[in-house]
Amino acid sequence: MGKVRWEQSYEGDQLVVKEIHKVVVHRFRMGDVEDPDLYAAEPLYKWQESDSGKFVMEHAIDKPIWHRQLDQFSYGYEYAIEAELEMKKLSEFYLRWGPIDGHSKIWR
Repeated sequence: MGKVRWEQSYEGDQLVVKEIHKVVVHRFRMGDVEDPDLYAAEPLYKWQESDSGKFVMEHAIDKPIWHRQLDQFSYGYEYAIEAELEMKKLSEFYLRWGPIDGHSKIWR
């Protein structure tokens, strides 16, 4: 799992504590191109319009963010989309689409 934080709120007179996880929900690689962010727009958009992307966009606590880093093995770039999801929604995400790469990786 990723970074965990807790959020407290009141529903009526009852204190509710929500467990929120920051996880990588999608990742992909791109070759060595002149403007990688321009070329990454298509796979990012396709993911956002997929079933898993729509689920994350709808249920994420804050707007998901993407990260780019150099891929030393292919001399290209690796992109990851990171989102904060409540524990119940994260469990549903894992049950429907499974964790990324067979386990939950964290980018720091």
